[in-house]
Amino acid sequence: MKLAKPCLDVALFTDAADPGPMLAYWKQAVGLPFEEALPTGGGNLQHRHGLNGSVLKLNHSRHPLPQAPPSGYRELWIAREGLSAPRELTDPDGNRVVLVPPGTEGIDQIGVRMAVRNADAFEHWFGEVLGLARINGGYACGRTRLFFEESPDAVAGTEIRGPGFRYLTIQVQSCDEEHAGILARGGREGAPPRTHGEIARYSMVTDPDGNWLEISQRASLTGSLD
Repeated sequence: MKLAKPCLDVALFTDAADPGPMLAYWKQAVGLPFEEALPTGGGNLQHRHGLNGSVLKLNHSRHPLPQAPPSGYRELWIAREGLSAPRELTDPDGNRVVLVPPGTEGIDQIGVRMAVRNADAFEHWFGEVLGLARINGGYACGRTRLFFEESPDAVAGTEIRGPGFRYLTIQVQSCDEEHAGILARGGREGAPPRTHGEIARYSMVTDPDGNWLEISQRASLTGSLD
């Protein structure tokens, strides 16, 4: 794919009555700088944090979220200078984060660990459908590393709205071109391309277990939505 940014963004949802403890945890315990809060409709406010060049999108819903099973996105690994060993953290909602010395499993930016039903299906998804390179036992999307392993609690057809990590975002030069290419190579459509004002053109695709992946063409990165 023709990337507009050499790393993935990570989105999670919470419906905590008071989002303050979650925001404080990600800022203070995890150490992510807060960037801005954007209303995204439907009673959702997206709190965006810097993440080693990526964006952590902490979506706070004013309305109760469906009590959906967890998605396949299970852990966020973050490279952090000054560490001699991995440090495991859990936010107030139970989301797992691991701070790691740079170079751990080839991670010098961020990594995402996934639980999947069938490893062969995900080898095809990452390698053939998305066209990512296999590196250090996982796949590379720019500087971001993706790892997966079969797990008995992995499920199919996960909801995009639900507690915890729910989708990843790839920033590309052309949403329409990449969306069509993914479908042509066997990907599944989650939502067709659409335009959000003058900000972005985006779509959704899903992997073999139904986990969501946003294909985003952001004007601030590409200079145009054409």
